[in-house]
Amino acid sequence: MAECRPRWLVPGDLDGLLGLGLDNLIQILLIVALCRGVLGYPDGLIFGTILPATGLSLLVGNGAYAWQAYRLGQREQRDDRTALPYGINTVSLFAYVFLVMLPVKLAALGQGLPAEQAVQLSWRAGLVACLGSGLIEAGGAFCLGALRRWLPRAALLSTLAGIALGYIALGFLLRTYANPVVGLAVLAVILVTYYGQVKLPLPGGLVAVLLGIALAIPTGLLRIDPASWQANAAQVGLHLPPLQLGALWAGRDQLVPWLGVIVPMGLFNVLGSLQNLESAEAAGDRYPLRSSLLINGVGTVVAAALGSCFPTTIYIGHPGWKAMGARIGYSWLNGLLIGLGCLLGVFGLVGQLVPIEAGMAIVLYIALVITAQSFQATPAAHAPAVVLGLLPGLAGWGALLLKAGLRAGGAGSPGHPFGPELLLPLRQADVWAAGAFALEQGQIVAAMLLAAMLVYVIERRFSAAALCAALAAAASWLGLIHAWRFTPADTVLDLGWGTGGPWALGYLVMALVFAAAALLDRRRSPR
Repeated sequence: MAECRPRWLVPGDLDGLLGLGLDNLIQILLIVALCRGVLGYPDGLIFGTILPATGLSLLVGNGAYAWQAYRLGQREQRDDRTALPYGINTVSLFAYVFLVMLPVKLAALGQGLPAEQAVQLSWRAGLVACLGSGLIEAGGAFCLGALRRWLPRAALLSTLAGIALGYIALGFLLRTYANPVVGLAVLAVILVTYYGQVKLPLPGGLVAVLLGIALAIPTGLLRIDPASWQANAAQVGLHLPPLQLGALWAGRDQLVPWLGVIVPMGLFNVLGSLQNLESAEAAGDRYPLRSSLLINGVGTVVAAALGSCFPTTIYIGHPGWKAMGARIGYSWLNGLLIGLGCLLGVFGLVGQLVPIEAGMAIVLYIALVITAQSFQATPAAHAPAVVLGLLPGLAGWGALLLKAGLRAGGAGSPGHPFGPELLLPLRQADVWAAGAFALEQGQIVAAMLLAAMLVYVIERRFSAAALCAALAAAASWLGLIHAWRFTPADTVLDLGWGTGGPWALGYLVMALVFAAAALLDRRRSPR
């Protein structure tokens, strides 16, 4: 029998590169837009420090995951291992911008500090938050094995599926139907090549992107603004970021005030990585927990040490990349190309040449694969638990849209801060915003616990279900899930003793019901 050996590059890696590279490109463009438009950072800081540091962290992480897959493939004599996808953590990106960096800058300006000093304080706070997240991720490598063994697969996979359905699938589907000529044409190419198995002269992902660009020109989606082009062209050049240990030390006083954001985000990233490892195993690629989480943590620490405020993570979507034929090459190529693009400062120009609509159907396909896997890779009897685990992610996405709509209507602006008065008119319109805001906070933990509860109920393991409910009650009481409060322009997690009292009481009642069911079940069981 011929020996199977892993290869560094196969034809399917080009499709995988287009999907993963597009996802990373979107995150890079978000960083540029948020740092420029929301935080008011100068281009020198963005293109000279933040993006180069981000690019090097992606280069380190993608290279390490490609090497991991290659070595395991050699050991197992397999040529079908798909490396773990890796990139910037979207949730942390938004959380650190809006919940750490922006408040620090606004507070500094409110104290009368110059804008330049306020920017430096804000950036240092982001560095400390990113470093804290990386240390939590690396530490999780040594203590999450037991959690992985305890949680049922439905609890892990359904949580990912909820995020994939809301934040990825529905988000991009809405954008598809907002620009139907480009969006639907690209979606059709993806469906016939990836699901219909139609063979084209070029990889399906590449055909989809080229078609999207071609259609974006006459439909007006691709427009070149001369002033923006000139500003972005001025940033092109080699940027090598120095170590920022001095900035991290100078920002150490920002650690304690923002632990309420850093710790939940770090735990969110660790649990998300755990779920993605479970997803990869369900697709046929089992990766060691400790080394996989360590690579993730080290990548984030590298980002912070070099000047990036944005943690990295193992991405959802491994089954999708594997299904499209990607193996190892898509990972190291993504790290190389995105890393070089960040170091050379070219992404300002790239963002003007490749509209997101040209390739978003690839990401939509990934979301479909993840959601389908949550049903296909779990016992059929657990399907109701999978559905229950989907709901917090969908509710969180709905809360995000609801708050964006409120801001568009003027809420959250100076003189019109977010507050309880927003809830009554929404409730009268049968929009239960308070429930959406509660499910948004700690949604990844809440989804796992709810799905696990129902799995144990289906299996008549009522004591285990009671334990899940008790854990949810404790997390709610401490404010780790569900507890929320208004800020002037948002709703955020409300950490503290007893802040989630109503939800804690509700979960405690659930625990008592499950415990009573366990007692009744034992009494009725034959001895």
